Amino acid sequence: MYVADSRGTAAPDAARSPRSGRRSVLAPSAVAPTVLALGTVSLVTDVSSEMVAAVLPLYLVAGLGLSPLGFGLLDGIYNGVSALVRLVGGHLADRGGRHKTVAALGYGMSAACKPLLLVVGSLPLIGMVLAADRTGKGLRTAPRDALISLSCEPADRGRAFGVHRAMDTAGALLGPLVAFAILRATVDGYDAVFLVAFCIAVLGLLVLLLFVPARPVPLPAQASRPSLRAAVALLRRTDVRRLAGCALLLGLATVSDSFVYLLLQRRLGVADRWFALLPLGTASAFLLLAIPLGRLADRIGRQRVFLGGHFALLVAYVSLLSGADAAWLPCVVLTLHGCFYAATDGVLMAAAAEVVPAELRGSGLALVQTGQALARFVCSIAFGAAWTAFGDRTALTSAAVALTVCATGALLLRPVAERSP
Repeated sequence: MYVADSRGTAAPDAARSPRSGRRSVLAPSAVAPTVLALGTVSLVTDVSSEMVAAVLPLYLVAGLGLSPLGFGLLDGIYNGVSALVRLVGGHLADRGGRHKTVAALGYGMSAACKPLLLVVGSLPLIGMVLAADRTGKGLRTAPRDALISLSCEPADRGRAFGVHRAMDTAGALLGPLVAFAILRATVDGYDAVFLVAFCIAVLGLLVLLLFVPARPVPLPAQASRPSLRAAVALLRRTDVRRLAGCALLLGLATVSDSFVYLLLQRRLGVADRWFALLPLGTASAFLLLAIPLGRLADRIGRQRVFLGGHFALLVAYVSLLSGADAAWLPCVVLTLHGCFYAATDGVLMAAAAEVVPAELRGSGLALVQTGQALARFVCSIAFGAAWTAFGDRTALTSAAVALTVCATGALLLRPVAERSP
């Protein structure tokens, strides 16, 4: 994969004819090898991450006795800390084109945190370990997505991110299954899950080091040296500012995955031993829909698909509020939840890559990701506090109302003419 991907001499961003706006006849139609290599890294790493994520809510709430507010604080740390370092990761990656180096550092930090969960048992120490794990995720996310966007045709970015997210989600699908099997087969199930997750994370790091090229394409000759000032100045661009504003607004009403699964468990009375299987529904829908919705976003507009994904999430909230305890409820909620991620995760990065120059691609993607992650951090803490004070139903009703309001605001922020091939 490295040899095949390092032979190109022209950046994909330049593969279109500047006059016609059409793809060059010489442009490759297949998914770039770098995208496939990074998809493999994410697949392996996500097996590790989702093994931990699948059991962590139950481990903290049932095992350590944390309240919903306490879990909301930890979950906020889990997602919010990564937001604080994404800009750092994106900027370091842009300086000298060190995307692979910064990504490898992030993957290595996250892998090192897995065995530490074996030796910590208090809220502050667990918070520190989760913060370090999310620091690693924050460092690697923007460089990885920058590598993907720089390795493919602008007209195919939705598909490329869809392929990567589908491979990533295959790991998310396998992770809870592995965690469930370990919990069923061992006495000290949580310890075994954390240890196996560490070994798998190391394997993902090795795949990155061996098969992902350091720089998939050369940057344009006129590219200037990236700086923090230039990265922050990206917000002066109307398209970047509008897109970042949409992501931030909608993130303020996006309830954490863990809360969705805890709500389903309470509605249906799911036994603790089956809890780790709930993320499989989300992952299955995400896996099946990531590529089709990525291709759809390339055709009709990425921000339209992005907003449509949040509508699917709103319907999932309403379904949970319906009070039904029928067998269809988890199927509907988890399918809609997966559809939400398939329509938003990679699609947002494809949309951001359209408005950010190649030499600042890591910093630009990190700007958008940071706003979204910080908003979700706030939502996680607010939802946990509302659940503790008023109950889960009131908290979810508030989230549904907030999502409706924020989606309306995001629709107004959306540019009149979307950048769509």
